[in-house]
Amino acid sequence: MPTLLIALLVLPVLGGLANVILPAFGWLPALGENALSIKGFSALFATAGLTNMLMLSFSSALLSTLLAFVMTILIMASYFNSPWLGRIQRLLGPILVIPHAAAAIAIAFLITPSGLFSRMLSPWLTDWQAPVDWLLPHDPFGLSIILGLTLKELPFLLLIALGALSQKELGKTLHAQHKVALSLGYCPITAFFKVVLPALYPYLRLPVLAVLAYASASVEIPLILGPNTPPTLAVAILHWFNDVDLTLRIQASAGALLQLIVTLFTLTCWLVLEWLVKFFAKNSLTNGQREYAGQLIKWLTHLLTTLLMSVIVMALAGLILWSVAGFWRFPAALPEKLLFMHWQSAFSQMQTPIINTLLIGFAATSIALFLTLLTLEAEQQRGYELSSLVSLLIYLPMLIPSIAFLFGLVWLQEQLSSRHAYFNVIFSHLLFVLPYVFLSLASSYRLLDKRFAQVGASLGAAPLKVFLQIKLPQLLPAILVALALGLAISFSQYLPTILPGGGRINTITTEAVALANGASRRVSSVYALTQMILPGLGFLLAWLLPKFIFRHKDL
Repeated sequence: MPTLLIALLVLPVLGGLANVILPAFGWLPALGENALSIKGFSALFATAGLTNMLMLSFSSALLSTLLAFVMTILIMASYFNSPWLGRIQRLLGPILVIPHAAAAIAIAFLITPSGLFSRMLSPWLTDWQAPVDWLLPHDPFGLSIILGLTLKELPFLLLIALGALSQKELGKTLHAQHKVALSLGYCPITAFFKVVLPALYPYLRLPVLAVLAYASASVEIPLILGPNTPPTLAVAILHWFNDVDLTLRIQASAGALLQLIVTLFTLTCWLVLEWLVKFFAKNSLTNGQREYAGQLIKWLTHLLTTLLMSVIVMALAGLILWSVAGFWRFPAALPEKLLFMHWQSAFSQMQTPIINTLLIGFAATSIALFLTLLTLEAEQQRGYELSSLVSLLIYLPMLIPSIAFLFGLVWLQEQLSSRHAYFNVIFSHLLFVLPYVFLSLASSYRLLDKRFAQVGASLGAAPLKVFLQIKLPQLLPAILVALALGLAISFSQYLPTILPGGGRINTITTEAVALANGASRRVSSVYALTQMILPGLGFLLAWLLPKFIFRHKDL
């Protein structure tokens, strides 16, 4: 099973990359191009605004990841050993399941000139009687993209950090060392940076790199919040690939390779930045200084955390208000009338997208769950965990920008005469769902008390019976959470739906992105909220079902 799991993840990614490389160098027999050439790169480098596309992709990814990481560390340092850390986790946790497209729509409706933010300030503070002409969203500097990516990345990194601290040995050791540092007179924030962070960061490195890789090639958030002239490189590649002029696919393939280089360069910059921080901060770890403006940092973190929570609450509130708003003139803070006709109208047209979303999500997640469980059971049967290289390969689709290999995967599916759109989309979703399901379930499976299985085996139970009747019931809560997470990841996929499906399969996400910039705000809000409700229901069921199933059992 581990071999099959790795093959299912690695071969499509490598095959997709191979099928991008050949068209990028002019070899595309389907269009009569049978000789290698550099015409794709020539057309790419002749594209107006290419430098701006590259800078926008690079800067928005690096700055958003850096902001999210710094905010995560500041929150951890300021609230370490405080009950507020758990409260912030509970507040930010639900944000994690909000799809990127829905989050981008909510932020766009907040910061637009007639959005809720300007309405809250008008006219009592600004004297604005009409929306002002400011650049947000779609600003040429990518500030809207950075805001959207930061708000989505921060909860993920924070929950990863808290998850690492929840590991029994690591958490116990770091809390003890932090208390020792406090007893030696160190400021709590200084103690965190000198004692906790050096041991915690190795657990954050891979998630940070995955976030950075995604941000450098993100499509949904730049498509909704970013500029159009020029857009980010990933958005431009998508336009070229979907253009009616099929020869542009050669340019799109060259752009996909360039996007891969941009992502690798961005990851390299992060690693260089990491080395520089380590080099220059090395002496500060042992210089004995007890205080580095800790109180100022703490107050700054309080301010930033309050601001972050306020932005999230206002964005969600604005989305809900627009979904039920009747006539809403500027600068009124609230609509004059609340109507549910937008929901009724939208629901009359979204049955097919909802059914497609659920069918694809459940199919991809069920396969991912099946493969993950069998792989982890095979790991226990062998008696040792997967190697670091194998674990890294499992997360390969998270580290390589999807736009760099999905085009090639589409070409590969066409060459294999795979014309079943549903199968192609489910398989593409599986590539992104599987790493998250494995990441969610692996630690719970490995922490199972092996004595239960040993007792079952000593009573003559076969390994399959031990697996089905002893291990799976103990893992039911973790399995349901992994299932809910897999569904949330599948529900949010845009590129793996629109490309392999050839635009023939509509889901809630594809409809929401299509409506974001061209339709009524009210209709867009309904689709965005539906995007949020679907994964939210999954996590709600994952929380309630174990309580219902085990309500009469003393666990």
